[in-house]
Amino acid sequence: MSKILVTGGAGFIGSNLVDKLINQGNEVVVIDNLSTGKKENINPKVKFYNADICSLAIDEIFKNEKFDYVFHLAAQIDVRVSVANPEFDNKVNAIGSYNIFKNCGLNKIKKVVFISTGGALYGDCLKPASEKTLIQPVSPYAIHKYSAERYLELCYDLYNLDYVVLRLANVFGPRQYSGGECGVIGLFTYNIANNKSSTLYGDGSKTRDFVYVSDVVVACLKAITVKQRGVFNIGNGKEISILQIINVIKKIAGKKFIYKQEKNRIGEVQRSVLDSAKAKKILDWEPRVKLEQGLKNTIDWAMKKS
Repeated sequence: MSKILVTGGAGFIGSNLVDKLINQGNEVVVIDNLSTGKKENINPKVKFYNADICSLAIDEIFKNEKFDYVFHLAAQIDVRVSVANPEFDNKVNAIGSYNIFKNCGLNKIKKVVFISTGGALYGDCLKPASEKTLIQPVSPYAIHKYSAERYLELCYDLYNLDYVVLRLANVFGPRQYSGGECGVIGLFTYNIANNKSSTLYGDGSKTRDFVYVSDVVVACLKAITVKQRGVFNIGNGKEISILQIINVIKKIAGKKFIYKQEKNRIGEVQRSVLDSAKAKKILDWEPRVKLEQGLKNTIDWAMKKS
């Protein structure tokens, strides 16, 4: 049994990860300021700190708890917020992340797994982006997530802090509520379950690489045990257009999908798809949940919540 910290453990991905860690018999601590996370997501078996990753409270939590491992998921994840308020996005995603990594180094954490972004970092992809693809961020969000990766590398140099970075494709699944933490699938499934209209930005030709949340959780668990330090893409390697997603959601839900079209938003790429061959080779990871099955699970969850 290990003592593990999950920052952002009340959020969509974080809470799914926490449940798995608890089921494996680990002692888990969650830090979350509940700005987008939900208290109802927090596993009753965890020790919970309602705290901001930018605060001095983090120093005391690390000193008192003495963690073995850390999963850092807490973030400001809305690209639109990062465009409107880049200073705030920098404070949370870059400086806040450094606060976590610095404390990991000072307190001799065995390993930290940082959840970064794939689609936003590589820009428009003419082919699946590998970890060696040129970084071309088109939003403050992407810039600050990449800054956090560099801070993590700095903490390796300063403290010999072992780490793995997972650059995720577009994650979807149960607990992805409508709101700040919500991707396009989460928003669409919430709206169709609640008979609400959705907004399609652009003509629907934008493509994304979608990966189901349980597959991401598996990648996180494998990242803790792998001996190699470094960066790994986590995605399906398949481009799916937003219009295709709408059609599959309509088919599964058996309901009319109502939407209005608006112009594309600043900071969003047209094409995004990841090459996860490195994760398959080194982490022994590959996606298991097919898109339609994942969508069915997500829609079923949304229907129950409606």
